[in-house]
This record gives sequence, structure tokens and C-alpha cells, in this order.
Amino acid sequence: MNITIIGDGGWGTAIGLLLHSYGHRVTLWGPFAAYLDEIRASRENSRYLPGIALPDDLRWIADPVDAVAGAEAVVLAVPSKFYSSVCVSFAGLITTPGTLVVSLTKGLCEKTHRRMSEIAQSTLGLDTIAVLSGPSHAEEVARGIPTAVVAAADDEAIAQRAQQLFNGPLFRVYTSTDTLGVEIGGAVKNVIAIAVGASDGLGFGDNTRAALITRGLAEITRFGIALGARPETFSGLSGVGDLIVTCTSRHSRNHAVGERLGRGENIEAILGSMKMVAEGVWNAKAIHSLAQTHGVEMPITDAVHALCYESFSARTAVETLMARDTKPEA
Repeated sequence: MNITIIGDGGWGTAIGLLLHSYGHRVTLWGPFAAYLDEIRASRENSRYLPGIALPDDLRWIADPVDAVAGAEAVVLAVPSKFYSSVCVSFAGLITTPGTLVVSLTKGLCEKTHRRMSEIAQSTLGLDTIAVLSGPSHAEEVARGIPTAVVAAADDEAIAQRAQQLFNGPLFRVYTSTDTLGVEIGGAVKNVIAIAVGASDGLGFGDNTRAALITRGLAEITRFGIALGARPETFSGLSGVGDLIVTCTSRHSRNHAVGERLGRGENIEAILGSMKMVAEGVWNAKAIHSLAQTHGVEMPITDAVHALCYESFSARTAVETLMARDTKPEA
């Protein structure tokens, strides 16, 4: 099968390697031709997935028309901040009826609060959209570490197509028809990971980390249900599974941002020093706003928003959380 990955970052590259290992012909699109030339020459994505040797027959193309020509499946793997504009670049180019489009991006649009699959569907003009989510760091998938994720689509048949495409000996894929819940879990967990990182940066311990993860899951579930998601989705791979890995892993960029905030660094300086995107910083704004619109209480998300956008110190944010009125656990 001819498959195009839109996005030359770590996750797009790792998924490209996975699909290539199944025998598919894989093309990866990136916006900067000069960097793609570097990848072709070195056979390594040194900026986003260093240390991983890339096969000679992976194709790297900067022209959108050439990238999707003949594609039988398209995978979207670009940061949420650039997702809309990249989709616009490919609007009208995926013309084969029934082409499967799978979105890997976790987040919400900062301006419109739309989910990534909603943006893809409306911009690309296709209804064969699925999302793939769950605890799946690119660094581990690229090295063949056993991983389990969920493929979601409102239509079970489309979810099954995505499952069949990605499932393999070391990459197990389940299905779900709760696309909304799967995408909400993937978006909000990044915000909670910043809070956990800040706790670690302050030198707090396992008790605090466990409390933030547990109460963070309560926030994610409460928020998702208010938007129409199914509660059980948040007990699965795209909910608690992804939350655990993002809050505890050394690979987590969101945790790393939080840890540096906890040590007193400035958010602008942190982001300026990073090669890759920490989705939780951008998504904290959209989730904070959407929670207010729907009247959903999300104190940890509020604290992360204050850290990133209101010049709160990490210690002040913790004090604010701990000083809240007592309540039953729910």
C-alpha cells in the first residue's frame, strides 16, 4: 500500500518506520526541503528522532501535491498549533474516494476549540477519518518496544480499517467509536503532565505525583463527559494509559516543561530552547477556555494555565490547589 505521512517530526517518522516494516511504501512530507535533504543524506532524523537509522527507500518530499499523489492512506502527524494550516495546504489534493486519513495529533485548536479530526474532516472534505491515540512515545515505537493504542472513528468500519493498517506484532491496536473521548483524553493529559512535572521540579515526592495523576484523571473524565464522551473511554489506553506514560516518562516533553517551570525557569525561555513542541502549553489555553464555557471545574488545568499564561510560580499554583475548599472525592 502507498502511505503518506504528513509530518516529519519524531512521531511521524516513527510511524513511518512502523508501516515500512509491514512492507508498505511510505512517503513522509515535511515543510522544509533543505532539512529533508539532510535526512536523505544522513538517513537519520537527527533533529526529531536521533539515533534511529532510516531505510533508504523511505521517501521524503516537501511538495504537498507530490507527497500525496497515489496515496491509499494518509497519516496526519503535525503539532496541533500548525494542524489547521497544514490541512489547508493539502485541501483538495486527496481525491481518491474512500482514502483513509488517520490523525495522530493530540490537542485542540486554540482559536476554535475544535478537535483535530473535526479540522481534518472539514478542511480535507473527507469523511473517512480515524484517530490513533494512546501511550506511545515515538522513541520507543521506533525501537520496536511493545506498544498498545486505540484507533477511533465514529464509524466502526473506519476504526477497523485503521486497526488493520497499524496493528502488528509489536504494535497492538484496539478500536473505539468514541472519537470525542479518545481525542479529549489525548489533549488534556498533556496539561496534567505539566502539573506533574512542576511538582517534580519543586522536589515533591510520590504522594504528590500520585495525587495529581489521580485528580487529573478525574478532571479529564469530568471534562469529557460534559462534552459528550463516554466515561469508560477514560479508563482505557487513550485515557489513563496515556496519562500515566506522559506524566512519568523521561521522554515526555510536557513533563519536562513542567519540571523546568517547577525549578523557576521562565515559560518563554523554556519554549525557546526546545526543538520539539510541548502540546500541553498550547492546549492549556483552549481547554481552560472550553471548561469555563461548559462550567466544568478543572483546578489542575487552571493551575497550569496560570503557570503558563498568568506568571504564577509553581509554588503559588500548588498553594492555590491545596487551599481549595474541602469536598467529597468524586
